[in-house]
Amino acid sequence: MLHKLLDVNKNSRLFYFLLVSLVALVVADGTITRFLIIHRLGTEFNPFLQAWVESDTLLLLKLAGASIAAFMLWRVSKKYPKLTVIVTIGFIVFYLVIILWNLFVFFSAQSLPA
Repeated sequence: MLHKLLDVNKNSRLFYFLLVSLVALVVADGTITRFLIIHRLGTEFNPFLQAWVESDTLLLLKLAGASIAAFMLWRVSKKYPKLTVIVTIGFIVFYLVIILWNLFVFFSAQSLPA
């Protein structure tokens, strides 16, 4: 299965799906993080984003940055197809872990007495 996934030329739809998934996960991370910070349930660890975390600018920055990253991965995939699939999957896993952590923080805070 993995060798089929790594063949970007035959599975370009799958690679595009991975790129769209990555952008969606980055935006979901921004949305959940913003919610947690507005409700004083968490903090932003990225010092570059701390100034914008309570405004809509955070989501725009996340969307723009993820879109640029996806475009760059798409461009590089023409020369290094297998590497870009592996890197893209790595970033997807990274953002899934972040989102799961954020959801853990949210549900843990909900179970605390008021």
